[in-house]
Order: sequence, then C-alpha cells, then structure tokens
Amino acid sequence: MAKASRRIGRKRRYATMLKKAAQLIFYRRHMEPGVKGWELRKKLGSDYPKVIALLDEYLRSIGLTVKTVFEGESSPENPTIDQLDKARFYITLREELGLEDMKFMGWRIDDLAGLAVSLAYIISKGGKAPRKDVESLLKMKIPEWRVEMNLSRYLRMGYLMEDENEQLYLGWRAGAEVNQKKLIDLLLEYEI
Repeated sequence: MAKASRRIGRKRRYATMLKKAAQLIFYRRHMEPGVKGWELRKKLGSDYPKVIALLDEYLRSIGLTVKTVFEGESSPENPTIDQLDKARFYITLREELGLEDMKFMGWRIDDLAGLAVSLAYIISKGGKAPRKDVESLLKMKIPEWRVEMNLSRYLRMGYLMEDENEQLYLGWRAGAEVNQKKLIDLLLEYEI
C-alpha cells in the first residue's frame, strides 16, 4: 500500500514538473525563445534532464521535439549537468517541412535558398564570415535588391548574428532548427 502511494505521489510530482517545464519552454520571456538549463534546474530541481526527456516523449505525438542547443560548441554526446545548465532548450518541429508547407510559413523559395547559401557559406568558413562576402555571394544567387532585405530578415529572425566588425555568425535559431551536417551534404550533392 505504501509503495503504491509513493508511486502515485511520484507520478503526480512528475506530471506537475512536466507541465511546468512545458510552460517555461513555450512562454517567451527573453529576446530568445526557450529557456536555459539553469532556469529549469532552479524551477524543477536537479533531475530536470529526466523531465525534459519525458516532455520530449510527450510532444512526439504532435510532431514536436525539445531541442538542446549548446552555445559556442557542438552538441556533446553525453553532456554533463554543467553543460546542460548553460544550454538553451527550445521546442521545434520533429520532422522537416516540405516545400508545400514552407509556403504557408511565409517564405519564398528564393528567400530559403538565400538562407541556405548564407548558412552554408558561414559554416564552410568555420562559423564566421564577413558580411560583404556573404552579400557578394547572395548577389550571384538572388536579385541584388533582395539581398539587404533578406540579410536583415535572417538577422531579425535569429538565423544569423552580426558583431560590431560586420562579421556574420550562426544565430540561435540556426542552431535550434538547422541540421548543419545535412545542409552541407545536400548542397554538396548538387553542382552549383
């Protein structure tokens, strides 16, 4: 009887923690959506990685996933709690969108192509590239009058970041939504 009571209490506790984790990740409080690991630890306790795994499993049925983005480094295979505390957790789509679905999100095909080229170029340059170089490359691929407008959009939406030296970097959204290896592999398949 006591075991069953403890089990029910633990299930209720995890259900409450699952609800709180979802609220923390979905609710936007900062410039960037998502939540840092240390914030989850503060609200949910030290076993928050287990709660996030349960939330990810719960979201699977509706095609969403919890994505963990480690700032300034690639995703470690077995992250430590310190690495997780510094990471940011986002909710994103589990599967890739098709071209038909992209139309409903307000993206033109040439805007997507420009984003793909910009990201791939920055990745190929070790994670940073001068803005002028990216602009020159985009002018070869899309109409010149759209280049500045598209770069501003990519920056505003968080796919790219720019520093005071006009160097472009991958933004938080590129880390959360773009499979960089797959992007490069797809671009290498096609002769440009």
